[in-house]
Amino acid sequence: MLYLSTRGDPGRKHFCEILLEGLAPDGGLYLPEAYPQVDAATLQRWREIHDTRGYAALAFEVLSLYIDDIPADDLRAICEKTYTEAAFGTREIVPLKELEDRFYLEALSNGPTLAFKDMAMQLLGNLFEYELGRRGEQLNILGATSGDTGSAAEYAMRGKKGVRVFMTSPNGRMSPFQQAQMFSLLDDNIHNIAIDGVFDDCQDLVKAVSNDLDFKRSYKIGTVNSINWARLLAQVVYYFAGYFQATRDNAQKVCFTVPSGNFGNVCAGHVARMMGLPIERLVVATNENDVLDEFFRTGVYRVRGSADTHETSSPSMDISKASNFERFVFDLLGSDGARVKALFGDALSRDGRFDLSAEPAYRDAAARYGFVSGKSLHADRLATIRDTWKRFALMIDTHTADGVKVAREHLVPGLPMIVLETALPIKFAATIVEALGCEPDRPAKFEGIESLPRRVTVMPAQVQAVKRFIAEKCA
Repeated sequence: MLYLSTRGDPGRKHFCEILLEGLAPDGGLYLPEAYPQVDAATLQRWREIHDTRGYAALAFEVLSLYIDDIPADDLRAICEKTYTEAAFGTREIVPLKELEDRFYLEALSNGPTLAFKDMAMQLLGNLFEYELGRRGEQLNILGATSGDTGSAAEYAMRGKKGVRVFMTSPNGRMSPFQQAQMFSLLDDNIHNIAIDGVFDDCQDLVKAVSNDLDFKRSYKIGTVNSINWARLLAQVVYYFAGYFQATRDNAQKVCFTVPSGNFGNVCAGHVARMMGLPIERLVVATNENDVLDEFFRTGVYRVRGSADTHETSSPSMDISKASNFERFVFDLLGSDGARVKALFGDALSRDGRFDLSAEPAYRDAAARYGFVSGKSLHADRLATIRDTWKRFALMIDTHTADGVKVAREHLVPGLPMIVLETALPIKFAATIVEALGCEPDRPAKFEGIESLPRRVTVMPAQVQAVKRFIAEKCA
């Protein structure tokens, strides 16, 4: 399996090369030359593997289609090491909970940091350690987070040999619990950087550093954001696992609703669908920062600046520049790298927007790719949390509430709807208290986390400041 850049770079690379590299040299994102196709026989075999041998065995089957430069026995061992009941609290790893007839939540938040990012990040940590050990090299991971990616990455990488983490986050814009999770880690290889700005500023800094190829090579810079293909690939697995739990046979179709800001989580669903998983609809649920919803309704992709990015009660989706969206547009435009480069490299920089509404491919997008969308506001969030608590005695977090609200607007009669649960409510306690008047449960291991000592460096949204910090810590 070889990988190419969405922006047309002629080079082709193997999985382990792009695992450590992150962005392509031309600033594009990596995708496989072609999506492996899962036929009916393979899908049935995978269903039986999932039902009898569990999630780790299924993960190996999916990943092995994309990874041919890690020996099969080693890859299987990495999957088995990652997806354990001890790490995720349940044998199923991603159990479904049926709220009402054919309406499900897929629990993705049972991992070490209580967010869906653990599903990929725990695997990524083990892949990094394996490949760096094999090469005898080190890696400096530079990431951006709006809340959950950062803690998931840091918990996955703490203590890993050959790995340092430099995680940027928008100063003061994460929940108190999210900040405490990250900033209380005092491991020598973990470095938190609070940027004066919004998440998009952090993401732009990561891309700018990664695009300085001399600096990137000198300091061996890699990424853990979903711009890293390995991260997104790991997320593909739980779409298959959710499908197998919600259906009895492979003739059935399902719908998924995904709360999304950066388009990574739902892009994994797009990949699963392109492989042949029977997904009728992929519903993109946004919050007040509705860049993605606007595109799927109008064909216009319009990024917002920091001043126009709303600070909301579902803060992990306070994103106005969806990095992974480039992967979908590449598919939408028939793998035209030059066109994608013109849109994401030129038009966005120049105009802050592009318009695909006149494209025949856009007009066919819903039918061809299954995408529909909607948005949820603060009042919707509160109402959905209250309704879910009252009707089902189930407390859900704010992002999952956005998903539930939008999912109900896009039900297909007779088809299961699976909403991806993104985090546990404790991560957004203030809004839960506002909605329900009570504090959410807190796992014992996180008692008193807000009062622990913290280590974080605040700096302006300047590329050179970030580079200087990395250089100092690597000296």
